[in-house]
Amino acid sequence: MQTSTRERIVVATARLLQRQGYVGTGIKQIATESQATLGSIYHFFPGGKEAVAVAAIRHGDQEFAALLKESLDSEPDPAEAVLSCTRELAAGLKESGWVDGCPVTAAALETLGAESDLQQACADALNGWEWLVRDKLLGCGFAADDARELATTAISAIEGAEVTAQVNRSEEPLLAVGRQLARLIRSYGIDPPRP
Repeated sequence: MQTSTRERIVVATARLLQRQGYVGTGIKQIATESQATLGSIYHFFPGGKEAVAVAAIRHGDQEFAALLKESLDSEPDPAEAVLSCTRELAAGLKESGWVDGCPVTAAALETLGAESDLQQACADALNGWEWLVRDKLLGCGFAADDARELATTAISAIEGAEVTAQVNRSEEPLLAVGRQLARLIRSYGIDPPRP
């Protein structure tokens, strides 16, 4: 299936953000990586680099949300589902040579304190992922407040563990966080629904 020029620009930018962050990614590099002209980039994204980055963050958001949802849906037990997600992230990060981290985290950290569309796209992504975990926990019988706080804890821990895994070039931070999150979720004593 042939991808459109706009889609190539968005995907290439998402990969660049994963590997080198927002500040380290230039518009000419985006053109080169996406095999597009600067004119094409500005045609699709009149707002320039930030507009392309916002679209790339939304793309990365959708990719991770799909992986997270698949992991959460793969196991009736929410503890095992979160553990499955961290295992999959650890394997993918190792396979990428420790370079394909989360584009949302990289861009969010570089744009802290700025009220911008980019910062809002990052917030929307993180909040959306929390909602996916929260919904899984609610569906398993967790109280609303517990589900909300556990979801925030899970996404925050996973994002931090992913950065730590990259820095240390080791799967262990993600695997350890997965084990500890599973233990925490089980500590509530709620039996998972039967399939």
